[in-house]
Amino acid sequence: MKLFHSQTSPFVRKVMVTALELGLAGRLERLPAAAHPVNRDAAIVAQNPLGQVPTLLLDDGTVLADSRVICEYLDHLGQGGLFPPAGPARWAALAAQSTGDGLLDAALLVVYETRVRAESERSAAWVAGQHAKIESALQRIEAAAPGFGSRLDIGTITYACALGYLDLRFADLDWRARFPAAAAWFEGFDVRPSMQATKPA
Repeated sequence: MKLFHSQTSPFVRKVMVTALELGLAGRLERLPAAAHPVNRDAAIVAQNPLGQVPTLLLDDGTVLADSRVICEYLDHLGQGGLFPPAGPARWAALAAQSTGDGLLDAALLVVYETRVRAESERSAAWVAGQHAKIESALQRIEAAAPGFGSRLDIGTITYACALGYLDLRFADLDWRARFPAAAAWFEGFDVRPSMQATKPA
């Protein structure tokens, strides 16, 4: 299997953490990629019309895009249980994944708005709106974190990658000081070998 990879993409990190937890990382050949919202990477586009990372190329020629799809495929391949079977645990894990992905979507839109657009084209109201989504998601994680314990599933993996991305790109948010339960949980989860091995350089 081949994975279009970017060291700083939180969605790629989510896939790699999943692969490491399942013991599948050694089966992934990482292809360097330069995904960009404007200057798209032709090598990725040739396989995935959206030109995004992560994109996974299976040995039979099948192309899987979107971290949610790729992670579920890897979980099926590794029979890992990171996606629980139908029932309350599954819906909780998927709901957490959705919230974590939404936080990341908002964070990436802020990064694109402030780093890719010319200053004259930027919208302060747009950036504020995305920051509001980040705050709401953090509030949700804060409320849920005391109940996480040692839970390991696609929801907690997504939350951890989202919080790690805030550390990388939004250090000025100082989220730990304002969300202590989330910070305490993340401190314990972040020492997992899968998280340490995928820290952005």
